[in-house]
Amino acid sequence: MSEKKSIDPELVRELAAILKDSGLSEIEVEHGELRLRLARTLTTAHAPAPVIAAPAAPLAIAHAPAPAAPVQSDDPAKHPGMVPSPMVGTAYLSPEPGKPAFIKIGDTVNEGQTMLVVEAMKTFNPIPAPRAGKVIAILVTDAQPVEFGEPLVILE
Repeated sequence: MSEKKSIDPELVRELAAILKDSGLSEIEVEHGELRLRLARTLTTAHAPAPVIAAPAAPLAIAHAPAPAAPVQSDDPAKHPGMVPSPMVGTAYLSPEPGKPAFIKIGDTVNEGQTMLVVEAMKTFNPIPAPRAGKVIAILVTDAQPVEFGEPLVILE
């Protein structure tokens, strides 16, 4: 019982504020015998922001037939070339800050080529192209939190 009383509610509030302010989906702290893990569920309202972004649609129209572009921007999850996130984490478009992005719209990628990385539990996981193709949309921004199955990239 004494261990439950040793959890500082103010510490929990501070960690929750860090989660909110930093955009992280979870945080874990160990201090002596105390181990505290806070996780939050990201709402689906966050995911559409990159989809609605203006740069994706005009670039897709420039590289695809005009009728196909609106369908792709309406629901990228239904696009046959959609590459989903295999995990919850934070997506990064380049190998490190200040370096060029792994891919950009219009690039042709080979099967297995790293398109971006998703950091989860302090491990950077490369997200490879599932097949060769042309990048027609990048649906996330750098350092954006992502959920399992969230559309990341669309290949044509």
